[in-house]
Amino acid sequence: MTTTEYEHNVVLAEKTFDVIGKRPIRHDGADKVTGRAKFGADFQSTGLLYGKILRSPHAHARIKSINTSRAERLEGVRAVVTSKDFPAATEDKIIKLGEGAANVKYLKEAVMARDKALYRGHPVAAVAAINPHIAEEATKLIDVEYEVLKPVLTAPDALADDAPILHDDLRTGGFGGESGDKPTNVENHVQYIKGDIEKGFKEADLVIEREFNTATVHQGYIEPHNFTAHWNNDGRIHVWCSTQGPFEIRDGTAEVLDMSEAEVRTTPMEIGGGFGGKFSPYGAPVAAMLSKKSGHPVKIVWTRTEEFESTGPTPGSYIKVKMGATKDGKITAAKAYLAYEAGAYPGGMVDPGAQCVFAPYDIENAHVDGLDICVNKPKTAAYRAPGATNAEFASETIVDELAETLGFEPIDFRLMNASKEGTRRVDGPIFPRIGLVEVLDAMKNHPHYKTPLEGPNRGRGVAVGFWFNAGEASSVTINVNKDGTIGLTEGSPDIGGSRTSISMQAAEVLGIPAEHVHPTVVSTDEIGYTLGTGGSRVTFATGWAAYEAAQDVKRQMVQRAATIWEVNSDSVEMEKGVIKSKSDPELKMTFKELAAELHGTGGPIMGRGTVDPKGVGGAFAGNIVDVEVDPETGKVDILRFTAVQDAGKAIHPSYVEGQMQGGSVQGIGWGLNEEFFMTEDGQVANSTLLDYRMPTALDLPMIDTVIVEVSNPGHPFGVRGVGEVNIVPPPAALANAINQAVDVRMDRLPMNPPAIMETIWAQRETP
Repeated sequence: MTTTEYEHNVVLAEKTFDVIGKRPIRHDGADKVTGRAKFGADFQSTGLLYGKILRSPHAHARIKSINTSRAERLEGVRAVVTSKDFPAATEDKIIKLGEGAANVKYLKEAVMARDKALYRGHPVAAVAAINPHIAEEATKLIDVEYEVLKPVLTAPDALADDAPILHDDLRTGGFGGESGDKPTNVENHVQYIKGDIEKGFKEADLVIEREFNTATVHQGYIEPHNFTAHWNNDGRIHVWCSTQGPFEIRDGTAEVLDMSEAEVRTTPMEIGGGFGGKFSPYGAPVAAMLSKKSGHPVKIVWTRTEEFESTGPTPGSYIKVKMGATKDGKITAAKAYLAYEAGAYPGGMVDPGAQCVFAPYDIENAHVDGLDICVNKPKTAAYRAPGATNAEFASETIVDELAETLGFEPIDFRLMNASKEGTRRVDGPIFPRIGLVEVLDAMKNHPHYKTPLEGPNRGRGVAVGFWFNAGEASSVTINVNKDGTIGLTEGSPDIGGSRTSISMQAAEVLGIPAEHVHPTVVSTDEIGYTLGTGGSRVTFATGWAAYEAAQDVKRQMVQRAATIWEVNSDSVEMEKGVIKSKSDPELKMTFKELAAELHGTGGPIMGRGTVDPKGVGGAFAGNIVDVEVDPETGKVDILRFTAVQDAGKAIHPSYVEGQMQGGSVQGIGWGLNEEFFMTEDGQVANSTLLDYRMPTALDLPMIDTVIVEVSNPGHPFGVRGVGEVNIVPPPAALANAINQAVDVRMDRLPMNPPAIMETIWAQRETP
């Protein structure tokens, strides 16, 4: 971006707008509230078959043999597949899958187990039948002989010298290459260093070091995964599914089946939530192979238990953080060791965790080590700011303890050390214009923070969090209708109202109401490459593509008006939906009036925008939380909760507020209740929504929201991503509130009643 463009964007982002910042009704609202919207499981097709997957009952086992003959003979069964039906898993190639990446070799093994099953729920065979009941019955007739192996379930256990090895060919990558030629469970070691860590600790008057453990949790989206695939007689595969990334499903399916991307088409259906967990192809290649063998389209819909046992949850983690500060409140040094569970296959979320752990603070001396470790659980996937919640739970707890011990107000201490424009993160990048100070100021001046909290066993906690946001490739096309409305075509699945936020940016450029934009999310054949809906990127990047497409339309409308008036196009301009001559006030038309004349003056107008924007603005959020803790049971009641977040520019404030509240609720669940309860042999003992404890409305207070707007100079309208950073601070804010209530520092998630009581008892027993 040139200096001129930078200055233009800053000025533009600070101005007031006609459409942006308003609250129009969402474009997809009527279809969703009336039930007309079609989700993945709603898809139907002539000759449709139903698929079911046989999954390993063991967390770690060698597959000695599979006999499918009894299943194949069952009446109504049309196809059975095992790993033998899929191309060999040999190619060592990395592809991008949403907010993470995958090695194609391991992706193939994850889709269908080959020599070993590496987690409970790992697919080992699949059946297609005329109805789902027969398909399920057929899976029970498949005979699999296993050699059960000892599982490894946590990062520290996987690092032990005698730990079972999941992959004989795995060697540590990244910093050092420590494993050499020896098989290991450590897939990657990242390291970031800034300044002189030992010097920093020597300068500190107070040093605090603690260890933390966080459990595996699930995204908890309401709609299970589903995949329908038709391997057509022209050799192409068409996939319909619930996904955040249709191009990722296309590319992943093609790689698993050794096909070109052009041979796979993906149509995203409406999506009932994802939060980062719906990028992997999972069952798409399986449905495709069943379709090829049967000659029919095949639909597979996960059960809720399959969701818990066989899709990508967050990494559990072991974290050690050490921080030092002077008596006048300056943080002088910070050190972190992050051991994250990647799951059964490499590619976990430790790198972003390492980059985020100290990002809110301007610390001269810092050192971060991060290990990505394979364990016998499903391969982890993104979950709203992946890796950051674990890491900043640890660092924000230590920051709070430093402030308390040194006698500073918790927000004042954070303000004294807050990152600003020009601050260098431990992983290298220097912050551009950011809004952390403004977020902290808003927290400090909020009535919630100023109102005294009275009563026994009550506490108030604060915390802040950081997430990067992403840009990446996006495409949008716009066609002008003769009634003055426009059709907008995009490739970003709409999870949280992005159809409207993207439409509003196009409408702002063209000077028309948002209601005059008709947005459609289309298949991978119908739009240019668009990275998936994740990374807090859609309103930023696809919105920017809409901005460029609208500018293209605007240029063409100006040219068309000049043709009609027989003047030079340089003498015509378009502002607020009116095309007019710069020199002759009699020559002017509204957007709608000109649209009605297009077909007779040169034909239709279509604009296009393709972007790969680099002006990404990082985002900060903060929480103020009041709790009451029962010291006899450990039960935590949340009395009040306030979320503050820098949105850059809130395109649709209602959607920003919804993202803030939704992320906060998920952070509360992660902090207080949610976990995969694993048995010693690797079974998920709470793999239903009855037993996996997500918060409900009965567990939550009203969540107040404060939108801070510190314009991102890297976007035409000042946008920052808003969908992820809101999940980062809640666990730490809750931990700090619990400490104020019952005087114990919590060092593990979830902070459920047993965990709190055990911590209280341990403190009582300490001399």
